[in-house]
Amino acid sequence: MQVFEQVESEVRSYCRNWPTVFTTAKGSRIDDEQGRSYIDFFAGAGSLNYGHNHPVLKEALLAYLTEDNVVHTLDTYSGAKRTFLETFRDVVLAPRNLDYKVQFPGPAGNNAVEAALKLARKYTGRETVVSFTNGFHGMTLGALAVTGNSMKRGGAGVPLNNAATMPYDNYMDGQTPDFLWLRSLLEDSGSGLDQPAAVIVETVQGEGGINVATDEWLRGLQDVCREHEMLFIVDDIQMGCGRTGPFFSFERAGIYPDVVTLSKSLSGMGLPFALTLMKPHLDVWEPGEHNGTFRGFAPAFVTATAALETFWRNDDFTAGVDRDGAWLDEELADIAASHAELGITTRGRGLARGMVFEDPEHAGQVCQEAFANGLLMETSGAQDEVVKFLPPLTTTRADFEEGVSIVREAVAVVEKNAVEKDTAANGALGKATA
Repeated sequence: MQVFEQVESEVRSYCRNWPTVFTTAKGSRIDDEQGRSYIDFFAGAGSLNYGHNHPVLKEALLAYLTEDNVVHTLDTYSGAKRTFLETFRDVVLAPRNLDYKVQFPGPAGNNAVEAALKLARKYTGRETVVSFTNGFHGMTLGALAVTGNSMKRGGAGVPLNNAATMPYDNYMDGQTPDFLWLRSLLEDSGSGLDQPAAVIVETVQGEGGINVATDEWLRGLQDVCREHEMLFIVDDIQMGCGRTGPFFSFERAGIYPDVVTLSKSLSGMGLPFALTLMKPHLDVWEPGEHNGTFRGFAPAFVTATAALETFWRNDDFTAGVDRDGAWLDEELADIAASHAELGITTRGRGLARGMVFEDPEHAGQVCQEAFANGLLMETSGAQDEVVKFLPPLTTTRADFEEGVSIVREAVAVVEKNAVEKDTAANGALGKATA
């Protein structure tokens, strides 16, 4: 692996926790060049909701490529784009009574967020965007300005302006009524808060630690936006495409955002693809006013269309996510109860789940122990205190059970080491005081 260390930038991160060279993958498993197989509860940070190399999606992609169909199109018309738009309209938007125009902003989630922020400012003529504690929206400067993580913000190198941070649901532990602070600032002419252009929010904060907003809180937030003529943006980049059960994570809350950002699992195969959805009256762009070279990646249109046709023509897929999510929640709660010494709590929705450790170091130790035994997971949260579960939504029960068994064993090892460490420390303290 010397070439990676010699040539690649020091900015690389995941490889430091998983020091192996991956080669092939299928379903919920990924293999390295030594022939070792790992269960994947990471799923490309949520980009592989349908697993690695799903056969139907792969077949559609290979068929498209072997016929010399156009691959790079900028925003010119293509048959692949037409088929995707028709399918997205008929399978996703129409059944949900959602009327959105579709913008192709570029290949990644941060492109979708940047377009949403720029559009909100253009439409309203205002500059400030309200975001929330522990939110994450991307690493480009505009998206980073509405991201909470101090380490990520610190990498900007310039001031991150035109944003205001407010407490996310339950951030104040129920001691302050929802939106009291936000409402007070909006209604007080002496608060120093400029009239915002928009609010941007995740219904479940993935990188922030699997923090789940209640439906009531989301509806209340939408009400505040309507009262003060702010655009309501939902960032569904990690939690959309079925991660919480429905296609959009906000569906069950009964809200109708003005703007929605999608990416990650939208292509279904891990191919770069992002969308910014907007209510029709918000589509005030001039031609070419927001563009990008790779906003017309036809292979992603093809695999995204195949994913919509395969998984979203009915509610069966959502029912499966609900069922597996409930099962996983019970399993994680049992692990937490069985290892009370570590002070573990659990939270999540659908197949976005987290185990929260009282000592943040224990979360990282669990992930490292799991990797040593053939399971990929990452930590999240402000202090990396959460072991984050983002398995492919197509994971078989056998792979789920094997993966959870590895987690259970990893937690037991970490607890044993923690107890031994505390015992040794207390023993040393006793000798010193004697």
